[in-house]
Amino acid sequence: MTSSDELGHPEDAGLLSPVRAGTTVEVVTGDRALLQALLDAESALTRAQAGLGLAPRSAAEAVDRAAHVEQFDVRGLALRARAGGNPVIPLVGDLTAAVARTDPEAAAYVHRGATSQDIVDTALMLVAARSLAPILADLDRTATALARLAVEHRDTPMPGRTLTQHAVPTTFGLKAAGWRSLVLDSHDRLAAVADGGLPAQLGGAAGTLAAFAEYAATAAAPEPPTGAAAPGDIGLRLAAAYAREAGLAEPGLPWHTLRTPVADLAAALAFTTGALGKIAADVLVLSRTEIGEVAEGSGGGSSAMPHKSNPVRATLIASAARQMPALASVLLGSLAAEDERPAGSWHAEWQPLREALRLAGGAAEAAAGLAEGLRVFPHRMREHLDMTRGLIVSERITAALGPVIGRDRAKQLLTAASRLATSECIALDTALEETAQEQGVPAGLLSKERLRELADPGQYTGSAAALTDRALRRTPRTSSEASS
Repeated sequence: MTSSDELGHPEDAGLLSPVRAGTTVEVVTGDRALLQALLDAESALTRAQAGLGLAPRSAAEAVDRAAHVEQFDVRGLALRARAGGNPVIPLVGDLTAAVARTDPEAAAYVHRGATSQDIVDTALMLVAARSLAPILADLDRTATALARLAVEHRDTPMPGRTLTQHAVPTTFGLKAAGWRSLVLDSHDRLAAVADGGLPAQLGGAAGTLAAFAEYAATAAAPEPPTGAAAPGDIGLRLAAAYAREAGLAEPGLPWHTLRTPVADLAAALAFTTGALGKIAADVLVLSRTEIGEVAEGSGGGSSAMPHKSNPVRATLIASAARQMPALASVLLGSLAAEDERPAGSWHAEWQPLREALRLAGGAAEAAAGLAEGLRVFPHRMREHLDMTRGLIVSERITAALGPVIGRDRAKQLLTAASRLATSECIALDTALEETAQEQGVPAGLLSKERLRELADPGQYTGSAAALTDRALRRTPRTSSEASS
């Protein structure tokens, strides 16, 4: 039996999560990246206090020098976090010691006035901001590639399928335009969160900012207030300065138990992964061997069957889409948080939020590669349109013949002709011609040429081209639009 010593420290290398392994988002959500975000939050707090005269500039500089992940033991912090329930408690001790080694007086200003949740929440928002940038970039790539497909196949007819069966014809251009619409929906939701919904967290022990006011009252030389702010507003001014230093939005209120930012982020990530999952679901169906209407540009191999070229990107996206709802439910469930700071609900968010970012990031990167390399086979689409020998356009024929021979008679004619076409394995227009003769329909009303035209699936795509054109006129919302 392998011992724990032989295995070494546990490491989440993504062995069971290939959808995010090796992605940019994986890097910015790893333990080292998260620890650096915690340190960045601590540094921003000291700089903000120094900017308001609540700490010496030298203290902020000392914290900045010490706040580098290379100087800390990630595994040791994780183990010691068990004692207090979060990693900030041991981190503050280690950071204070690191600062004291170069500037003993500056050590007193590490984490001053803050609570652990201030730092963890701010750090997670930093990680989210650093994750959303590459996700949005990959969604842009995906939308661009899908637009090219929609333009190229604007008039490429294919079977429309409802409840797994052929319905009426559509076009691949419209399908690709629909995929792009979902990608733009995802982009807009995430952009709105990124531009206006990732706030810093600062509230102190119970969300009143009381300690900061006390430190301001006892500061040797506090900065005089500026603008409309009064001396009693030092907490609000510090929260604004802290957000600026961290590069996050200013919080309207401390949100220790007001979890809108996390809930909004969770909803946008869940929507994005589900929307990409829709694209993956279509590709998985359309790339089946017996369908073969599309194929991934570079499929994956099989350990047992060398002939296979599996739709691996679509598979990975689908796996992410199936995992995400459970993560989102945890994050949304944490809205029901008690008191001014909660026990358990806040702690329950950390890992699901990180995993949600990873899954969305992995799915977005896979979707970009999928869309850019997707191969489309119009000849297979045409073969499938012809598979029912015209029955796929029975709706059209009923609509076209009604004004000519009457609605009820047209329905009777088409029903009989459909049965004949199926039983005799003949084309629907041929069956219609024979059935019309049997039922005494005047030959001049239903010419052979007219019946052949009506039974051509490629001529019954309705407004698909116009819908595609309209969809392609849409562009991603700009930052100003997303934040308004």
